[in-house]
Amino acid sequence: MRNTISIERSKLELQRYQDSLNVVQFNERAHLALTKVSETFHNRINDPSDLYGFVQQKSENAFQVQINDNIHPLYLEELIKREFYAIGIKDPFQYAIYDCYGDSLIVGNTLLYVSDSYYVQTDNDAEQKKILNFEEKEFDGHYFIVFFPTKLEKLTDIRTPDTSYWLPFLAVIGFILLFFGYALTIIFRQKRLSEVKTDFINNMTHELKTPISTIGLSSETLLREDFSKDPERLQRYAGIIYKENKRLENQVERVLNIAKMDKEQIKLNQTIFDLHDLVQEAADIFEFNQTETGGSITLDLQAINTLLKADEVHIGNVIHNLLDNAIKYCDKEPNIIIRTKNLGNFVQIMFEDNGIGIKKENLKMIFDKFYRVSTGNIHNVKGFGLGLHYVKLIIDVHGGKISVKSQLGQGTTFTIFLPINKA
Repeated sequence: MRNTISIERSKLELQRYQDSLNVVQFNERAHLALTKVSETFHNRINDPSDLYGFVQQKSENAFQVQINDNIHPLYLEELIKREFYAIGIKDPFQYAIYDCYGDSLIVGNTLLYVSDSYYVQTDNDAEQKKILNFEEKEFDGHYFIVFFPTKLEKLTDIRTPDTSYWLPFLAVIGFILLFFGYALTIIFRQKRLSEVKTDFINNMTHELKTPISTIGLSSETLLREDFSKDPERLQRYAGIIYKENKRLENQVERVLNIAKMDKEQIKLNQTIFDLHDLVQEAADIFEFNQTETGGSITLDLQAINTLLKADEVHIGNVIHNLLDNAIKYCDKEPNIIIRTKNLGNFVQIMFEDNGIGIKKENLKMIFDKFYRVSTGNIHNVKGFGLGLHYVKLIIDVHGGKISVKSQLGQGTTFTIFLPINKA
């Protein structure tokens, strides 16, 4: 594009130079033709140098010729046509004669060159007459003026630069920027998916390694030792194997359930129930489980209309998942507040905790499948990164919304909107 612009500028400069040469050549030819016209009226002058200064260029497109004799307009017109034709001037022109006795300008015809002849233009332009009205009264004799009305327009066109080559340049640049932005978006998305995939594999390896190791050690002990005289110990090892196998089964089932939901194979068993009953049940389970470790839960249930037509099991899982996260991601005694209130045709549920919080750059990704906030090689919190993804899927399929606000080190607030039963 730089070369194209340079070439266009060179062409423009060359065109301007060529046009300026054409203007100079035209002016010289017009000056020569009008000088010959002036010689016709001054035939008694032996030396042509005495006519120096009789033809003057008053403007870019107008010439004034001095004469010292009476002249008929039509005779002047024929002389001008003859000399212009002889020298090859084919531009339209108009002439006017100044009468010093009457102190007036007599405007003649406008002549057009068509098919090797000059023709009179019938309509005289009033604006051209105004331009021709030179008020120069220092001449004692007659003079006439020849005006080229189209010459000024050509000069104006010459000075207008052509910038049309910028349009395809801007279009190409715009397309490149759009494509570059799209490519960057895809690259960053693939990079994030790769990181999530790696993190999921690490978490899955860690989660599966413990029960597999436990099952292996228990099985090896059963094979190596004789438990015929110690049935209680045999029962204990068998129970460990059964429990760890059940744990593996549950983890695999969770991954398969998420895969089914992503393929829109989830089926809802919708019934009418009271949301506050589910919240109260979850609070009772929390208080029972936290008896030894400590913690508190506060219910601020201000909603009046809390009847939902939804899948009670899935909504209950959503509440339990959010409470479970509030406990797991807390480095002190968990203090949780659950608030409800009605907003139009929705019921709002807020879960506030005093946990470790979430960084701002991680908030927009916590609902992605398999995503967990990176903690390096520390795996003090178990999970595959499926809990919040499951929560958002269930809320979305019920026509609700979920949002999150968090401050690192101060806690997190999840806000859920669920449509109430309009009936």
